[in-house]
Amino acid sequence: MLHKEITEKIIGSAFQVHSFLGNGFQEVIYQRALAIEFSRHDLNYARELEMDIYYKGVSEPIGKRRVDFLVEDKVLVELKAVKALDDIHLNQVLNYLKAYKLKVALLINFGEKSMVFKRLVL
Repeated sequence: MLHKEITEKIIGSAFQVHSFLGNGFQEVIYQRALAIEFSRHDLNYARELEMDIYYKGVSEPIGKRRVDFLVEDKVLVELKAVKALDDIHLNQVLNYLKAYKLKVALLINFGEKSMVFKRLVL
């Protein structure tokens, strides 16, 4: 499994955050708490990283978008704090993977009673 060790640490960190905070907070609260956990687990990360969006192999970017986290320069992490994940959330992350030329992403939802995550691979 591609980047298994990194994704396991990210998921473990997210479970710790959800276990402590539960659901009901805004996304930014979970983002801040997750950054603390990433540091505790020695994960290198960039938060709210503005990344270029590319189209069909053209070398110049066509725009920019902020990702919640880029961990170890390999795994994109997108957070949600919604009642339930929808196909639009999955599509958003898959589009980010393509646009940012990455292979692995985690979509994590803190808004449900139990934390939910999806591992997406291109």
